[in-house]
This record gives sequence, structure tokens and C-alpha cells, in this order.
Amino acid sequence: MRVAADISLYPIADDFLPPIRDVIERLESHESVEVVKNPMSTQVHGKLDDVMRVLQEEIGATFQNTQKAVFVIKILNNPVSS
Repeated sequence: MRVAADISLYPIADDFLPPIRDVIERLESHESVEVVKNPMSTQVHGKLDDVMRVLQEEIGATFQNTQKAVFVIKILNNPVSS
């Protein structure tokens, strides 16, 4: 099953752009998923297992490297654009 996850990261910090750029770069390094960026969020497209594995890995890394952060995630099954 293919899915699209729409994610937004909100670092609780004065300098909030570096953690956002970092997580996007790390998401893009995974060949098993497609990453689509826009000004409001980032979409991760691919097989359900691949998307969930990548999100788990990169959310964990973000939480390790950022003192406080909030992720907002919406997941759609059978996306039209994938």
C-alpha cells in the first residue's frame, strides 16, 4: 500500500530554521521514499513500511538533536500523486 505523509516540524527555539533544514535533508537521503517540499510542510511518499521506517528514524534523530520540538503528521492512504 502506498501512502503520503504530510509532516511539519516546529522546533521550540529562537533559531528554528536549522533543525527544519536538517530533517528535510535527512529525509531526502532515503532512496526508498519520495520527498516533496512546499512552504508549509513536507510530504513523504512511498510504501507504508518504508515511509513509517524513515519517519521513525528521522523523528528520533530530530528529538535527539533538538531540545524541544513538535511534529505534526497527517497520513493519507492511496495518494493520487504517488
